[in-house]
Amino acid sequence: MPTVVEADHSEPVLQVGGGGSPHASIAPPGRAPAYGPKVTRCCDSVGRVRSVSSEALRQRIAALADGQPRIVASGNHAPPWALLEVAEAALPSYRLFMLNAPAGVPDRPGVVLETPFVGAGMRGRPTLAYYPSRLSLVPALLQRRAQPDVVLVHVSPPRDGLLSLGIEVNVLPAALEAARGRGALVVAQINPRMPYTSGDALLSVADVDLAVEVEAPLDELHRAEIGSVQAVIGEHVASLVPDAATLQLGIGAIPDATLAGLHERRGLRIWSEMISDGVMVLDRKGSLADEVVTTSFAAGSQELYDWLDGNRRVTFVRTERANDPAVIARQPRMTSINAALQVDLFVQANASYVHGRIYSGFGGQTDFVVGALHSAGGRAIIGLPSWHERSDKSTIVEHLTSPATSFQHSYVVTDQGIAHIWGRSQREQARELIDHAAAPQVRDELHKVAARLF
Repeated sequence: MPTVVEADHSEPVLQVGGGGSPHASIAPPGRAPAYGPKVTRCCDSVGRVRSVSSEALRQRIAALADGQPRIVASGNHAPPWALLEVAEAALPSYRLFMLNAPAGVPDRPGVVLETPFVGAGMRGRPTLAYYPSRLSLVPALLQRRAQPDVVLVHVSPPRDGLLSLGIEVNVLPAALEAARGRGALVVAQINPRMPYTSGDALLSVADVDLAVEVEAPLDELHRAEIGSVQAVIGEHVASLVPDAATLQLGIGAIPDATLAGLHERRGLRIWSEMISDGVMVLDRKGSLADEVVTTSFAAGSQELYDWLDGNRRVTFVRTERANDPAVIARQPRMTSINAALQVDLFVQANASYVHGRIYSGFGGQTDFVVGALHSAGGRAIIGLPSWHERSDKSTIVEHLTSPATSFQHSYVVTDQGIAHIWGRSQREQARELIDHAAAPQVRDELHKVAARLF
């Protein structure tokens, strides 16, 4: 007998069997594939829920097999793994568009991996199609150039007729609007473990064509270890953050070390494209102002996800708002804190390329650097170690050999100190960078180079 579950308190939904994929499992490492989902029609013409089989869902997606349909799916730490399994079984060839796709996404001939921000699941893959784009422009990309044929979202169960995109809002509202505008298919993976978040995360059940119910834990972000170098950088960066600043931080050891140095601050605000556990800790330490925390996606521990569930103190907004430089500029004392791999004597930062190949992407760094510089009392900070241990090379270099991710920063911070950049001449910027950010063993040579350049 199938298990009966109530979907909308009007009609029962039946758990139905799901067949396995003919392709290799695409579940992330260490996690079993999500087989046997409960598949439902979200809303028929009179608003009632009725069940369909997973085979029917597979056939619906397979009907799009002519050409190479584009699937846009939730990325970062919210991939809809069960839906990706069905799509992989249904389509011999397709395009998969995801932001920061984790390990475990399909990787075979016939699947083109599309993204403006490369994650571990797409990095170095021969079928990668990288779209250089600042994050604020990705919604326009989805609406004009990379329009979806299918949108797969990972949501929490509905409340009062509204699903929630949970920890991953980001560019999905734009993808859903593009899908509705061209009659594309929208499928939701409904997971009771997905936090119910508010703002632009809310999605009417009427805007979803089909749904799969799967209970599975969310991917967690394992915090990077804060070494002695990162701890020093974090202290330097924290010293630049005043009370009542508005913060944007990325993920990694340097942002985590910075947040650890802000526990005694008061009145801090958060306007960031993403948040992690550090923001939750600031809230518990009493460091945050009594205002809404604004973000577009979240990644962290299960404790963070539990904190987010139903938490009206946090609102999730779409990328067009979170990353709009004009909106960012309106935030008081906007302080953008980002990492880089290299900074050259022209104070151009590379945060995207390794050995000449794309490693990640622009992300929101460019958006927030520009927005912070236009904010009243704002500042844009780049942090990085002065020396790359693995390659045994300076991270402050003569000039970048890869495309720049951002430029025109307020400060460049390393374990050597703080280089004051904005408002100085080109020659003065280079001198600041060499004297206060570069490792001692390369300063003489960099000064000689700067003398020739400037």
